[in-house]
Amino acid sequence: MTQEPTSLLPIWARTPTTRRPKSRRHQLPIPSDAMEEARDHRLSSTAGRPFLSGFCAAALRRKPLGARASAAAAATGEGLVRQLGVLDLVLLGIGASIGAGIFVVTGTVARDAGPGVTISFVLAGAACVLNALCYAELASRLPAVVGGAYLYTYAAFNEITAFLVFTQLMVDYHIGAASIARSLASYFIEFLELIPLLKGQIPSWVGHGEEFFGGVVSINILAPVLLIILTAILCYGVKESSAVNTFMTTLKIIIVIVIVFAGVFEVDVSNWSPFMPNGFKSVVTGATVVFFAYVGFDAVANSAEEAKRPQRDLPIGILGSLIACVLLYVAVCLVITGMVPYTLLGEDAPLAEAFAAKGLKFITVLISIGAVAGLTTTLLVGLYVQSRLYFGLGRDGLLPSVFAEVHPTRHTPVQSQIWVGCVAAVMAGLFNVRMLSHILSVGTLTGYSVVSACVITLRWNDKGTSRRSLGTFMVVAFLIAVAASFALQFRQVYVDPPGFSCPGVPLVPIISVFFNMVLFAQLHEEAWYRFVILSLIAVGVYAGYGQYNAVPSSSEHSTIGYHGIPSEAA
Repeated sequence: MTQEPTSLLPIWARTPTTRRPKSRRHQLPIPSDAMEEARDHRLSSTAGRPFLSGFCAAALRRKPLGARASAAAAATGEGLVRQLGVLDLVLLGIGASIGAGIFVVTGTVARDAGPGVTISFVLAGAACVLNALCYAELASRLPAVVGGAYLYTYAAFNEITAFLVFTQLMVDYHIGAASIARSLASYFIEFLELIPLLKGQIPSWVGHGEEFFGGVVSINILAPVLLIILTAILCYGVKESSAVNTFMTTLKIIIVIVIVFAGVFEVDVSNWSPFMPNGFKSVVTGATVVFFAYVGFDAVANSAEEAKRPQRDLPIGILGSLIACVLLYVAVCLVITGMVPYTLLGEDAPLAEAFAAKGLKFITVLISIGAVAGLTTTLLVGLYVQSRLYFGLGRDGLLPSVFAEVHPTRHTPVQSQIWVGCVAAVMAGLFNVRMLSHILSVGTLTGYSVVSACVITLRWNDKGTSRRSLGTFMVVAFLIAVAASFALQFRQVYVDPPGFSCPGVPLVPIISVFFNMVLFAQLHEEAWYRFVILSLIAVGVYAGYGQYNAVPSSSEHSTIGYHGIPSEAA
């Protein structure tokens, strides 16, 4: 007797359909009516359960995406298109990072940390390198599916943890986009005011922001306009967006290198003493502030479905972009704090003011161009990442399916892209960025810590490892976690190893989590309130919507809506 294809539905609930061809390398996408039917069946089967037991059963679901399952992506003409090469991915990561840290945050942190702001960037960069090693392994193991930290958490832990990670990350991305858009608007106005005719003639509410109600509301007209333009570029196509990012990122790197070489000759080493005027604690606190400047490699992981050879190129893009950013940040911090005493650095445009103080007026013009290019790419990539995360959750059913719709000809998630652009535009046009900056980095630290834990969990659960009995593995219990980590040293080899493996597992992920938690402990009080309140809201949203609408986690349903991987990456 011929066996029917595997289905989530019982025999009596299946509708007559034409027989599909047997398994091929590229499967066709699951029709939307079949997905709806499966969802309706699951709703009816859990209708009689008590709410708490049904909630727990849904919350503990995992996404079974092994290396082979994720590589067996469907090939359709209506999904995301694989157009990004390894250079595009490296520049994507650099484009997301270089800009905010150099042109916005440097002066603010230097006022408290002094020249020790360099150490702040080194500490944040070191934590990110450890995290990047974990990201690189997971990106290589799950190379075909969009989602980044959300996807890895879904595969390693459970559904509700993945949703919590998404909400924490998304708030960071939304706030970061609004902050960078306002900074970009301010730099753009300063660039225009280099023209004598416009000097002092542009109202503050156009680009610099005009505050009302004690500074809680700050009107900025130009920032939303810039967000609308970048959103339109991203909706038009990933190839076009990548071309814009490549051009502006290359320009930005060249300008940063020129600035460093020009500033070296103006350095006064006496400005570096004292190096940490307010102590090491201010340096660590500064590291938590600048931490979000390294989130570029996060963007690389979220481009998995649009990379040509993801299993090989994603790890290169993640690590290559991060190392380049660390070197450039440290060089610029040393130069500007050596050129001008840290007490004289401005908060809004520290680089331009430092060179202006040395009489290098022509460099300030170059800095303005670099600032506009840098903040533009940071904002462009940030909006790109947000839309892909919304796209992943919409496809999994944790958010409305409208977020999962892909334009049939442009091959971009237009609805998701428009949504994130609108949210950022409202925030950038109305809110005081200085108040919002106090609650940054919570989502990034949370996501990075969970991703590091995912490496340990997925290696522990890998089917090819030996099953030695070591008792109950409790992540939250420190002593048992240490004992299990030693045992993991002898059982960390995959049956189907990824293209890149994080070295020193479990030591590197454990140090990564510890480093992240140290940074987390230094956050402002408002950030802790935000973490708790947002987590409660996320649980409520999941309880009311997500648990009932999530698409069943099966290999049949988890490979829909995106193009297949080339054989080299499979």
